[in-house]
Amino acid sequence: MRGVFLPGDRRVRIDAVPDPTPGHGQVVLQMRASTICGSDLRAIYREHLGTGPEGYQDVVAGHEPCGEVVEVGPGVQRLRPGDRVVVYHIAGCGLCDDCRLGYFISCTSPERAAYGWQRDGGHADLLLADEITCIPLPDELSFVDGACIACGFGTAYEALARLAISGRDAVLVTGLGPVGLAAGLLAKKLGAHRVVGVEGREDRRRLATSLGAVDEVFAPDEVEGVEVDASIDCSGAAQARSLAVDCTRRWGRVALVGEGGRFEVDASPALIHKQLVVHGSWVTSVGRMAELTGLLAAWDLHPSITVTDRFALDDAESAYARADSDAAGKVAITMA
Repeated sequence: MRGVFLPGDRRVRIDAVPDPTPGHGQVVLQMRASTICGSDLRAIYREHLGTGPEGYQDVVAGHEPCGEVVEVGPGVQRLRPGDRVVVYHIAGCGLCDDCRLGYFISCTSPERAAYGWQRDGGHADLLLADEITCIPLPDELSFVDGACIACGFGTAYEALARLAISGRDAVLVTGLGPVGLAAGLLAKKLGAHRVVGVEGREDRRRLATSLGAVDEVFAPDEVEGVEVDASIDCSGAAQARSLAVDCTRRWGRVALVGEGGRFEVDASPALIHKQLVVHGSWVTSVGRMAELTGLLAAWDLHPSITVTDRFALDDAESAYARADSDAAGKVAITMA
């Protein structure tokens, strides 16, 4: 089979690798879609700086997989050939407190391995997956929908759930890349009566408006006077994080989702005196991702509307170049 590798320095290599064989509790998936995440670009595609959870081990790339079961190993209990599944992109030890809660992302065991980082990921014809990381994909959702859920939409939903977004809330989203688009779309489905976006790029502001992810959208220097009940930063930029805090009214809530950068505030006036609650939110749990998948089908909300560019597996180099340059939305690699 074919597999995509990321040697660094913005290079992409497609190699022939052996077809996987499922072990106990494992399945083989025929890959149908695998989207590109900003973390792939930041920590693998450009240069290999990651350590710990972000330490890329020269495996097949792609941590947002969605596909169809074609083979099951011994001990598999729920899945059968033909089942459509989203893959939660981290397999944990299964024994620690975080794993027992379904937050494999937070597992600190040496056995923890993320698809596309420490074990083969979804940019391939086939994927070897642990059954415990597979979430059934409803018929109402496409494979590209599922790939978008596997990281971006799951990450946004987790943060919004922690913020307990409801119809009482006006919500600010800073950074309208793919995760920010997801946050705006989901906040509306959760009942937010107003969603305001902040984004420096004009093309992303236009896309967010056209998708209905925001009711209003501003450039960072236009935010004067905006006040909301809850904010979510999806950019990782220090300025955007400060804006999220500044625009949140007293007794409000803030979630930080965007990776990298710094968070610097004058604690007393910005946080303490305003009585703010600030959440650091990292991806989601396998249970909450399953919950979201069912809700998206019920809401008739298709995450694939955030995908602006699609490429075949053989065009993975072009897909990564597009994602790294000026793609306004999500970039997907799709397989027949």
